[in-house]
Amino acid sequence: MIPAPVPRLAVIVVAAGSGTRLNGGAPKAFVGLDEHTILRHALRGVFAAPRAQVVVVVPAGFEGAALTDAREVAGDRLDLVSVVAGGDTRQSSVAAGLRALWADVDTVLVHDAARALTPPEVFERVIAALDDGADAVIPTVPVVDTMKRVDATGAIVAAVDRSELAAAQTPQGFRREILAEALTAADADHTDDAALVAAAGHPVITVAGDAASFKITTGPDLERARSLLATAPPPAAPAESMPRGPRVGIGTDVHAFGGAGTLWLAGLEWPGEDPLSGHSDGDAVAHAIVDALLAAAGLGDIGTHFGTDRPEFAGAHAGAFLAHTRNLLAEAGWRVGNVSVQVQANRPRFAGRRVESERVLSAALGGAPVSVSATTTDGLGFTGRTEGVAAFATALVVPA
Repeated sequence: MIPAPVPRLAVIVVAAGSGTRLNGGAPKAFVGLDEHTILRHALRGVFAAPRAQVVVVVPAGFEGAALTDAREVAGDRLDLVSVVAGGDTRQSSVAAGLRALWADVDTVLVHDAARALTPPEVFERVIAALDDGADAVIPTVPVVDTMKRVDATGAIVAAVDRSELAAAQTPQGFRREILAEALTAADADHTDDAALVAAAGHPVITVAGDAASFKITTGPDLERARSLLATAPPPAAPAESMPRGPRVGIGTDVHAFGGAGTLWLAGLEWPGEDPLSGHSDGDAVAHAIVDALLAAAGLGDIGTHFGTDRPEFAGAHAGAFLAHTRNLLAEAGWRVGNVSVQVQANRPRFAGRRVESERVLSAALGGAPVSVSATTTDGLGFTGRTEGVAAFATALVVPA
């Protein structure tokens, strides 16, 4: 088996706080929620999220305990884990985590161990926003309580419009070089990493957080987390800790006629045919294949990796889409088994070029077999009215 590639994503788990307000008899991350520590529960969420290098930052002297927690939940990702001692402040602890990152890492998530119940979906939303080109991303939830501004005596000064407020959570995601430069330039301590990066002049965007991602800070927070754990189903095991077998995905795509230039479909140019409209060349066949492959590998969808904010794919043809998808699969430890795709359209006529299109699409996928079939809809729907093309693909991926 080909070894999995070194990940370009890392998660720094900040677990170096003393937990004074929690008063749990140990640094906060090592206080028990049930039979396990806060840190171990936090790591379950980290390892259920996409594959990444994981650096756990803990108080000096607790490195062994942290490694034990990681060993219990990491499965076969343990080789991606390192534990380092933190500093006296959050920023110094994050800096210690950054120094431990591998050279290939270019995207970093910083996650508070105290947000021990953060669902994997929050990680995925932050990562997707970074993949779409954001420099800094934080998950937030709306503020639901009525907010008041008070003075030093506790008297109410004014009401605050809560529609303009959001509560920040973690993981917070950044381009590695941006976070590193912000830490180097910082002349004050900040309450979170997004504030640090914003102070350095970089825009920060938000994605949806989750109510379960509250921070365990006080005794009542700890009891709330224990209550939720007592009624929750057991967490799913990390994907890499389970046997990996073949997986199947389904993809569809639709494009209307009306673009500029020449028709491109199934990886081929069709002179004399009306072109399809789209950000790229509108090749519905190639796009359906991409969606099917990404779905099979659990890597999101075509919008995640080929959105309209990716200028390099403007006007791109099937070869570029399929080659990039094949690379994404390889980075995640998958290869293409085979693909079957059906085209629904009145035009163009595929009979004379079906074998040619199969050969071109297969070559773009590294030689994996691709079968193409075509049909009409007997005059029904938009394809029956020759308004556009629809494609439906099924893909098989297997462990690399």
